[in-house]
Amino acid sequence: MRSSLDQKADPALGHISKAGAVGTGGEVSLSSSSDQEQQSLKQDGTFVTDGLDEHYRPLETYEGYHRYDPHFRWEESEEKRIVRKIDWRITSWACLMFFALQLDRGNIVQAVSDNMLPDLGLTTNDYNYGQTVFYASFLAAELPSQMVSKWVGPDNWIPIQMVSWSLVASFQAFLSGKTSFLVCRALLGLIEGGFIPDVVLYLSYFFKSKELPKRLSLFWAAYQSTQIVSAFLAYGILRLRGYHGMAGWQWLFALEGLLTGTIGIISAFYLPPSPTQTASWFRGKKGWFSEHEEKIMVNRILRDDPSKGDMHNRQALSLTMFWECLCDYHMWPIYLIGLTWLIPTSPLAQYLTLQLKSAGFHTFNVNLLTIPAYVLFIVLLLFFTWLSERINQRLLLGLATQIWAFPCLIALEVLPGSVSSWAKWALSTLIVGAPYIHPVLVAITSRNAGTVRTRTVASAIYNMCVQASNIIASNIYREGDKPLYRTGNKVLIFFCVLNCFLYVGAKIFYVRVNAKRDKIWNEMSHEQKNTYLATTKDKGNKRLDFRFAH
Repeated sequence: MRSSLDQKADPALGHISKAGAVGTGGEVSLSSSSDQEQQSLKQDGTFVTDGLDEHYRPLETYEGYHRYDPHFRWEESEEKRIVRKIDWRITSWACLMFFALQLDRGNIVQAVSDNMLPDLGLTTNDYNYGQTVFYASFLAAELPSQMVSKWVGPDNWIPIQMVSWSLVASFQAFLSGKTSFLVCRALLGLIEGGFIPDVVLYLSYFFKSKELPKRLSLFWAAYQSTQIVSAFLAYGILRLRGYHGMAGWQWLFALEGLLTGTIGIISAFYLPPSPTQTASWFRGKKGWFSEHEEKIMVNRILRDDPSKGDMHNRQALSLTMFWECLCDYHMWPIYLIGLTWLIPTSPLAQYLTLQLKSAGFHTFNVNLLTIPAYVLFIVLLLFFTWLSERINQRLLLGLATQIWAFPCLIALEVLPGSVSSWAKWALSTLIVGAPYIHPVLVAITSRNAGTVRTRTVASAIYNMCVQASNIIASNIYREGDKPLYRTGNKVLIFFCVLNCFLYVGAKIFYVRVNAKRDKIWNEMSHEQKNTYLATTKDKGNKRLDFRFAH
């Protein structure tokens, strides 16, 4: 990673300050800004450059190298316009693809509300085993999928995944018993595993570190929007029960699988490899962006995080690189949080339709009654993601989920079984709709990686930890503990408390690492810093000039 960012350009923003004006012939007129303002801007960057920008040049094999120009300038209004264009072209389609993912992996919740389990002769424990097999397979596929994606490019690999899982999802219409149920859950997990980190890596090619959380929040808003849309779809499709001798849940799997397969096929032609590779017969011979726009996109990304230029987008990871990424202990606190933070709310989310049905609600009304929980989820998701960047706090905001869920779980634990169905619905809605900090944690994982190779592996490992938490959560509510699940709720309360300690501990860890590096870095002279950057063997987030987000 080498760079020669011009010292007049702010490394965090990648363009001149709002007070500046772009002159003709590339000349720049800059008005002065306060030291406090400049310091605030620098803190947004991943690396502390301090006028030593010549050490951050991207590799010549980087796909955007032909657009790299350390002296290039642009207006802030131009960048905002381009970001909106990227959102329209890339973010919106990523959300549609995530819609397809969640439609096929989440419609099991609607299927079980239509007597799928009795039709197949399955018990609640069998359903648990199926979910466990799915998440275990999903987890196992994460790293291999990321390695393949980095080798062939996410733009190629993601559509292959989508078309493949849509076929399996559709064939679930022909399930005949426990064995076929478990096999299909395993295949779905293996094919879908890796999709989320693949898309996160893909989005990092287009967005700066501070922009990524907002886009990821839209990503997961699309995920929960799928729950709302699928609830309405299920309300209609499940009424096909008996048509051509098929159950409603069979029609559900067949029709929704067909829809996601169509999205996957279009994605194969739609997704560009990178910001500078958008030209094609499908996207247009001239591509989506002009040369000037491509230069803005490349230089703004590299000035925000120069590490994104240390590999090209078709470069596979060697075994040595892979092992180094696994051993990166600075990423372990995030992995540990990923392993537990979702557990307090996951069982209710997985069992929402079954819980409502056992509370006495009709099959068709059950799916509609899930909608308020998903609406609450989306509202809180977008609010807390916005708040994290607004107050520059991330890990401490993770406490919100735990603090929100804790009293609801206490209520579920102590309320008598005779409490009204609507009270149970209200508590379930509040728990399922709890603040969702996942986009913030995914963005921290990407930002704190420090290199493309670590970002590739870390995104997959973090998601593996999340899937492992789903495996744990899937087995907390047991057959012998229903219908009140008193023992299961005690376990969920324990994880709420544990997670609070993990968030605070991770925050302290990163603050201390940054403070230690600041002390060493600030005591070095300009010449010593220059010598360090020119000779250091430290890589990525191990460098003294790297600062962790927390």
